[in-house]
Amino acid sequence: MSAMAVVRGDGRVNARALAHSVQNINSSRSLRVRSRTVLLLSTCITSCAPGVDDDRAAGNGRSAGIASADSLLLRPENPVWREAAPDSFNVAFQTSRGLFLVEVRRSWAPVGADRFYNLVRHGFFDDSRFYRVVEGFIVQFGLPGDPEVTAVWLERTIEDDPARESNLKGRIAYAMTGPDTRATQVYINLIDNVRLDTAGFAPFGQVIKGMEVVDALYAGYGENAGGGMRRGEQGRIIAEGNAHLDRDFPLLDRIVSARIVPFPWPIFWTIR
Repeated sequence: MSAMAVVRGDGRVNARALAHSVQNINSSRSLRVRSRTVLLLSTCITSCAPGVDDDRAAGNGRSAGIASADSLLLRPENPVWREAAPDSFNVAFQTSRGLFLVEVRRSWAPVGADRFYNLVRHGFFDDSRFYRVVEGFIVQFGLPGDPEVTAVWLERTIEDDPARESNLKGRIAYAMTGPDTRATQVYINLIDNVRLDTAGFAPFGQVIKGMEVVDALYAGYGENAGGGMRRGEQGRIIAEGNAHLDRDFPLLDRIVSARIVPFPWPIFWTIR
């Protein structure tokens, strides 16, 4: 079965075809065939998975992070942004350092999980930067590369979830400036930051594969590139987006794409 058969005409993944393809990969004796199949499947699913912004799915040549006038990214009031997330789902992040996988558990923080689910499925994080990487603390992202998108989402806050789980290494939660101020910025813990639990930071998921990629994200700028959220010091990113970050902090790592993957163990890691 061809890799393209894994993705149906409506852009959704054919689970049976995917399982068959992965079985073929694992049973093949040819490393070259196995590697090429993995590459084709991963490319196909990354580019065709449901939830990709309509403009990019139509192949009109617009680069990720540049929203068209009719893009859903510029219409946060649209009901599609309020869809409830599944009880659990996985998100594959393709980055400039490699791939990592986040598992989201809605029971941990349902309000936050729903927001994250909708942001991912509509391509919100694509072509954005890891603008705050502090060794021994956290990796933060979630401000779009396109300042027009940032402008319409900045005040689209959600109510708090109670912190049911601890901020252990690899867990992901929203950054915030106070009660009910969570919007789109999230962080991944690089160590066990249990002191954040009592401050109301509620994890909604965790990195389950590729934590070594997260650990390797460029941290040379520390707080200088994108810290100071609570002090109101992110104005340049908000106003200029990637143009500012790429010019003044060119070594920052980036998110190429973030996609919901409809299987528990992505084929990206089937073969090394």
